[in-house]
Amino acid sequence: MDYAASEPGATSVASALALKILIAGGFGVGKTTMVGTISEIRPLHTEELLSERSLGVDDTSGVESKTTTTVALDFGRITIRDGLWLYLFGTPGQDRFWFMWDELSVGALGAVVLADTRRLQDCFPAVDYFEQRGIPFVVCVNCFDGARRHDPAKVRRALGLSETIPIVLCDVRERDSVKDVLTTLVMYAVEGASASPN
Repeated sequence: MDYAASEPGATSVASALALKILIAGGFGVGKTTMVGTISEIRPLHTEELLSERSLGVDDTSGVESKTTTTVALDFGRITIRDGLWLYLFGTPGQDRFWFMWDELSVGALGAVVLADTRRLQDCFPAVDYFEQRGIPFVVCVNCFDGARRHDPAKVRRALGLSETIPIVLCDVRERDSVKDVLTTLVMYAVEGASASPN
């Protein structure tokens, strides 16, 4: 799909470029908030209210106040400059929606794996997914109010990550903080692509 071809004001498809980035992680980690914080357009959300049917299926421990869940994706857009856009796709967090990830990951430049240190194990599936598919990713530790701050080196050891994968502390409610995460990811993905043999 050529996202750039439909962008208003694009002078030509050849000179226009849309970079696709995934925002992944466990249930209630802040993916929807992250997309909404940085998107220049009104983000598309596919959220539904949690119901009694989710009892025993969705683990809300640590996020008891959460009342909705993403069932397909979140979508937002950022203009970097004329003819260059970042398209952000937030993935659903629960394992019953993981079949969506294969579709969403097609053509992705890279991914942000959001982590909550109070429930660090929830981001393991996302880390495994991107490692197995060779998709560049950064780990973004969402600094929730009241949560202990952890040294990125300790988070790296806990997740068993190589030294090359960036770990960034972030408040997904703050635009500049999210911008730093996305900048880190794009630079990491581009450097990795440049270093790969043709």
